[in-house]
Amino acid sequence: MSASAMTATERRAIASLALVYAFRMLGLFSLLPVLAIYGDDYQYSTPMLIGVALGIYGLGQACLQLPMGMLSDWLGRKPVIVCGLLLFAAGGLIAAGSDNIFSVIAGRLLQGAGAIASTLTALMADLTREQHRSKAMAAIGGSIGVSFAVAMIGGPALAAVVGLSGLFLSTSILALIGIGIVIFLVPTPGRPHRDDRTQAMGTMLVRCIRDPQLMRLNVGIFCLHAVLMAIFVVVPGILLTQGMAVGHHWKVYLPVMGLAFVLMLPLMIAAETRGKARPVFLLAIGVLAASLAAAALYGAGFWWFALTLLCFFLAFNLLEASLPSLVSKTVYPGGKGTAMGVYSSFQFLGAFCGGALGGWLAGYWGASAVFVAAAVLASAWLILAWGMVAPQASQSLVLTWQFGKWDGVRLRDEVMALAGAIELTVIEKEQMAYLRVSDRFDTGQLPEDLEIRR
Repeated sequence: MSASAMTATERRAIASLALVYAFRMLGLFSLLPVLAIYGDDYQYSTPMLIGVALGIYGLGQACLQLPMGMLSDWLGRKPVIVCGLLLFAAGGLIAAGSDNIFSVIAGRLLQGAGAIASTLTALMADLTREQHRSKAMAAIGGSIGVSFAVAMIGGPALAAVVGLSGLFLSTSILALIGIGIVIFLVPTPGRPHRDDRTQAMGTMLVRCIRDPQLMRLNVGIFCLHAVLMAIFVVVPGILLTQGMAVGHHWKVYLPVMGLAFVLMLPLMIAAETRGKARPVFLLAIGVLAASLAAAALYGAGFWWFALTLLCFFLAFNLLEASLPSLVSKTVYPGGKGTAMGVYSSFQFLGAFCGGALGGWLAGYWGASAVFVAAAVLASAWLILAWGMVAPQASQSLVLTWQFGKWDGVRLRDEVMALAGAIELTVIEKEQMAYLRVSDRFDTGQLPEDLEIRR
């Protein structure tokens, strides 16, 4: 096998984790097109409380992504993910049995407490080598995109049959299926090597916040999800005014997101294999800002608006896949979970703020104002991102050994002492380890009984 090809473990990790993401996000997205419609049936329901029920999930995610990510650095990824999915399932059960809007809000908040996005992303980074990281993140992005499309089509249809309570119950069922996938299908990594300066949780958090390169990426994901939520306050209404019934909106979203995903792949390959990560990243932010500014002219007609959506999702998908990969390459060894926790907190906080800002602007000044404000925010992000430094050039090696010759502790002690070693992830059950090294690493210094898989 070529060292540049994915291993069976990497393929299994990508497929299974993308499936966990898909099931979890399908349960979330399926409620978006129906909660506001059916919410009036609950006792004490008001438009404001329905809005709280929609947004409280993101607020819970923003508050708890960081603690969950930090815990995963100490307790391991899988236990944290399983606990998070159990909380998500419990929240769905509470909401399913509710007859008043306050119980629904409590259930949605508990679902948000299952904040495992950062831990899932960190686990994906643990189980894949750097040269395959962006492809792994793209697979997650693709699974989320497919979940969104399926939810937009299936959510209203399912709710019409089983009601909103049945839809909440289905989110719990999907979460339980996700637990089975995590336990039985996702590979189990060993504890990653930890930098001596990252032993204390507070120290890890301070390092993440004080690192200017990481904070550029954190602010970036805040801006990206803020503009996404802001414009989707008005996009469905624009499609309605252009003669497309709600039941047919998927005919726009599905081809636009699908084509955007296909078009982003050549750009991602260029960024990863030709050392063009920085220019491609900045280009994507520029396209994002330009598409948002162009969307303010939505009155020019349906096809103009569809084209701006295509450009927006092309940039969005590329940035959504690139940002977590850049975080995983930039963060210090042993701090992925903490860094991804900070990153995900910014992401969900951006979604919460973007939705609120978009609704406020749309109510006072209309849809064009929302697009203009989003374009301004994206332009400000471009200015901030201009000073980014591409992560250190490195490569990943797959190390194997005969059963019983090495254990995780001894392997880390000896290999991480070698000049040029950056990070090591050990999978003891499969007698395999992923070693990230700098360009100056000499493979001849590896112990003789460790083999490099070709």
